[in-house]
Amino acid sequence: MGFKEIDDFPINWPDHEDIAIKLYERFGDEFTEGKIYRIRFTDLLDWILEIPNFEGKREDSNEGHLEQIQAKWVYEWRDNQ
Repeated sequence: MGFKEIDDFPINWPDHEDIAIKLYERFGDEFTEGKIYRIRFTDLLDWILEIPNFEGKREDSNEGHLEQIQAKWVYEWRDNQ
């Protein structure tokens, strides 16, 4: 599964909700709420960096950003159930 590339606006680390939407678009219901919270941060970081219009750098990521992205991803998943 790949990312949809309809939106070309740049995404960066503070754009937690936009990142979460992109992750949900990529994985859909493959990850449920419990599975989202068990994703290793190393995997999550790799997936975020694969988003086509993501402009953030690996070295600018931090635990706070990754936790917020996970939480927003869960909200996005819930909204689509």
